[in-house]
Amino acid sequence: MITKKLVIIGANEFQSRLVEKAKNMGYETHVFAWEEGAACRNLADKFYPISITEKESILKVAKEINPMGVVSVGSDLAVPTVNYIAYELGLVGNSLTSSLISTNKYEMRKALISNRVPCPKFSLANNDFNPRNFNMQYPLIVKPVDRSGSRGVTKVEDEKALALAIKYARELSFKHQVLVEEFFQGQEYSMEMVSFEGQHQFLAITEKFTTGAPHFVETMHLQPGRIKATILDEAIEIVKQSLDALQIKYGASHAEFKVNKNEDMVIIEIGARMGGDYIGSDLVQLSTGYDFTRMVINVAVGKEPGFNAHKQISKAAMIKFIFSPDDVIIFDGLQTIHSDKLHKYVQMHGFCDQAIKDSSQRLGYFIIQCDTREECLELMGLKQ
Repeated sequence: MITKKLVIIGANEFQSRLVEKAKNMGYETHVFAWEEGAACRNLADKFYPISITEKESILKVAKEINPMGVVSVGSDLAVPTVNYIAYELGLVGNSLTSSLISTNKYEMRKALISNRVPCPKFSLANNDFNPRNFNMQYPLIVKPVDRSGSRGVTKVEDEKALALAIKYARELSFKHQVLVEEFFQGQEYSMEMVSFEGQHQFLAITEKFTTGAPHFVETMHLQPGRIKATILDEAIEIVKQSLDALQIKYGASHAEFKVNKNEDMVIIEIGARMGGDYIGSDLVQLSTGYDFTRMVINVAVGKEPGFNAHKQISKAAMIKFIFSPDDVIIFDGLQTIHSDKLHKYVQMHGFCDQAIKDSSQRLGYFIIQCDTREECLELMGLKQ
């Protein structure tokens, strides 16, 4: 009997769902990651303490493994390695060009604009960057070109704040490059899709809740998000156009976009991966019935996602992140009165007085599943 083997790039806590699913599907899991913080180390069939950025070292081992596919679901940093290994082994993956333009926000914006995808005005920021030279108006958003999870993101209102924000973002950027863009006022959403042979399938729409300026750290996510049907239809087509522009033909994608009061829409960014924050791994299946993780594994080994194999449902799901003791009080109330709605609760860090500037500093989370999104919002103490 031939052993089915799967190479998995990355071993953080979010990837544990991928490892578990692969094993349940009968694959022998070979996981590569930096040893420190490797939550999947003991879960994997075989673990290799190699950084996910060391492509050549991973390739050397992967050739000996001879896997059916290579995959990752929760890291932009893993995308170039996944596609490189897939390319070298003749496996399913996106192009090396796609790796570049889907993991660098500046290159991404250039590709999107060249394909007439609506985006905010933007520019790469050097040391003497002046927004007036690019006809850009305050407020502006400053961010590293190659980070996620709100790391290094700042909204600025003036020249002094801009200089500080660029310095902060550059320090957090792997490439020490910074994107500056005009701030687009509107409701933010994200969209999950899965692609196979260039055909893109919509899975779910998520409504985002954040701390607001200056860092916009996500506080909650709701599926399905509250959005007009006509706007959703338009967004689906624009996201598909964006995926084509970024040459994303296979696997998961996570598109972030905003819609203003005039129903104008702009793409903020797109990742060739599942949405983090348990959007892809948990919320999609809880709200729609689609097993997103299984679909991504199928695509990685050259199979169609298999939509008809999934029992579709019409529910609502929501994740709330813990920032303060008040959030724990909400959880305690749910646990006492609505325990049947709770899907998962995790507290990762203790409380402190430090302001939370990015998603890695949040203290934990809990997830609920309800019959309607209105019920989810009510249980979280939010008005409709």
